[in-house]
Amino acid sequence: MSDPEPCRIKQEDSEEQIDLIEANEGSEEEKQVEAVKIPHLQTCGIFFIERREKKCFTFTHCWKSFRRPNNHITIHNGEKAFTCDRCGKSFTRKERLKEHTRIHTGEKPFACAQCGKRFGCSSNLKQHMMTHTGEKPHKCDQCGKTFLKPSDLISHLRVHTNEKPYSCSVCGKSFTHQQYLRKHQKFHSGVREYVCFECEKTFIRVEELKRHQRIHTGEKPYKCSHCDTSFSQIQHLRTHQRIHTGEKPHKCSHCDKRFTQLGVLKTHERIHTGEKPYTCDQCFRSFTYSLQLKKHMKIHTGEMREMSEESVDG
Repeated sequence: MSDPEPCRIKQEDSEEQIDLIEANEGSEEEKQVEAVKIPHLQTCGIFFIERREKKCFTFTHCWKSFRRPNNHITIHNGEKAFTCDRCGKSFTRKERLKEHTRIHTGEKPFACAQCGKRFGCSSNLKQHMMTHTGEKPHKCDQCGKTFLKPSDLISHLRVHTNEKPYSCSVCGKSFTHQQYLRKHQKFHSGVREYVCFECEKTFIRVEELKRHQRIHTGEKPYKCSHCDTSFSQIQHLRTHQRIHTGEKPHKCSHCDKRFTQLGVLKTHERIHTGEKPYTCDQCFRSFTYSLQLKKHMKIHTGEMREMSEESVDG
């Protein structure tokens, strides 16, 4: 049987750490002398040695020592002897099952002394307390950014590694976070669960609904710091601010002319490509710009003739 992975005591293993005795005393040579595998203490391929002078047992896999080794053995052999009688989920330790049961009972015995918020396990309370102290112990070794939770750091590291572990089973597109994949999958399913109660229009994402509702409310939360003009959408504000900054990020590939908006650039490029996407349904004449088509249509409707006659009469 191959040796299991080295043990890692997690931060929330507070009760197990009570039994944990520093096994790092002495040099590596001393450890090697003591690391005699005693056959009659072998349990499921897991070896540990008895240290009678310290009244404890030291595991040769991870060199952690405990007064009561039985709980720690399950970390190495993966045995989950404690099962929830409500949902069937199993755990390696009795304490973990006890914490899990609180999900079903709703019990939250650990309260924050600062704001009174309650939690089902002590580790969640400890993590919450950091929001009051401002402590962010998990630091990115690439850019120095710090995070409250280790899971947040792991997610952030994908910015540097470009890792995208979550893939769409329909189109194969990959994402850095699972929640981004879930949002993307709604486009394939066509589920439009967010409904505007004003006009009954439906949306796939809640962000889209919120943006749409500003049409009805007239809310414009994005305000220009230069001229106090307000906008309903942040991308409209960003485009507007280029008037003040002079930024023109969209460059024509044909003549080096630059524009503040992508749509204006695409319209301009038709001068070079000769594209005329607007076609009259009466005479099938095509035009480069929509305004040209609108003006042309007045010829067919007679509006142009009437305007000309009014000009003569005047």
